[in-house]
Amino acid sequence: VLLKAFYKNNPKYKNIKTVFTIHNLRYQGVFSKDILGELLGLDNSYFSEDKLKFYDGVSFMKGGLIYSDVVTTVSETYAKEITYPFYGEKLNGLIMQLGSKVHGIVNGIDYNLYDPRKDTKIYENFGLTNLKKKVKNKTELQKRLGLPIDENIMMVGLVSRLVSQKGLDLIKWVMDEILNINLQFVVLGTGDTQYQDLFNYYSYTHPDKISANITFSDELARKIYAACDVFLMPSLFEPCGIGQLIAMRYGSIPLVRETGGLKDTVTNFDPETKVGTGFVFQNYNAHDMLFKLEYIAKIFYEDKKSWTTLMKSCMKYDGDWKESAKKYKALYGGLL
Repeated sequence: VLLKAFYKNNPKYKNIKTVFTIHNLRYQGVFSKDILGELLGLDNSYFSEDKLKFYDGVSFMKGGLIYSDVVTTVSETYAKEITYPFYGEKLNGLIMQLGSKVHGIVNGIDYNLYDPRKDTKIYENFGLTNLKKKVKNKTELQKRLGLPIDENIMMVGLVSRLVSQKGLDLIKWVMDEILNINLQFVVLGTGDTQYQDLFNYYSYTHPDKISANITFSDELARKIYAACDVFLMPSLFEPCGIGQLIAMRYGSIPLVRETGGLKDTVTNFDPETKVGTGFVFQNYNAHDMLFKLEYIAKIFYEDKKSWTTLMKSCMKYDGDWKESAKKYKALYGGLL
C-alpha cells in the first residue's frame, strides 16, 4: 500500500512488483481507522470499500490483497477454499474478484533438515533400507515419557498448536473412545487452556495410554515424528500444514481431514492396490475420525505387509521445497 501511495512516481521504485502471500487468512491485522493518518500517513480516501475499509476498521490483509500485483497462498486447495464463505473470513467476495491474480503453491520442507537418516535429535537413525530401526525411537520415547514399553503397540502422535483450527474439538468429543483403542497417544503443543486441560486430565487418568507435553520443543517434536506410527491432523481448515510432510518423511502415517494443503499432500491408502500416502476423512465429524482411526488400527495389527508398503510410500513422497521453488520462480519471472 505504501509503495503505491508514496513511491509510484519515483523512477527508482516505479517498476517494483509485489507478491503478497497469505499463510492463514484468519489472522488479518484489523485496526481502528485512526491508524491511517496517525501511523501510515494516508488520507481518509483510503477508508473506502475498494481500498482498506473493513467494516468499521482497516484491514492490512485487504491492503495486501488489493495493492499487490500477485497473490499467492500455500496450497492449491486453500486458494479455492478461501473463495467460499466458510473459509473466506469475510474476504471471500474480494478474493473471488481477484480471480487469476490468486495462485496456490503448496509449501515444502527442507529435506536436508528433516532427514531420519541423519537427524541428530532422534534416538536412532533409519531410512528406507533399514526401517526396522524406527522401532527403537518408539521404545526410547516410551521410556522418556513414562509410557509402558511395547514396540508392538500403535503409537499416535499429535504435534500442534492447541487451537480449534487444528480439529481438537473432534478429539475432545471422542477422547474416551480413542483411548479404548489399543494405542498410545503422545501430544506435544501449547494453546488454548481448554485443550491443554483436556490432555492434562486424560494423561492423569490414563497415564499408560496418553502422554501430554504442554510445551514447545523442536527436539521432542522430532522424536515424536520418528517414533509414532500414526500422525493425527484432523484440522477444521489447514492452509498447508507441514506436520504431515515431516511425519511422512519419518515414516509416520498421517491421518488427516480433507482440507487445504492436507488434501493436496495426503492421498487415501487403498489396501487392495497398495496406493496412497495416508488416511483421509472428509466430513468435520468426530465419529468419522474415530472410525478411520479404528480402521487404521485394524490394518496396523492385522496387515503388516500393507503397513510397511504404506510407510515406504510416505517416505518416498517428494515434499521437498525444490518443486514449489520452481513454481515461485516462474511466477516471479512472469511478473518481471
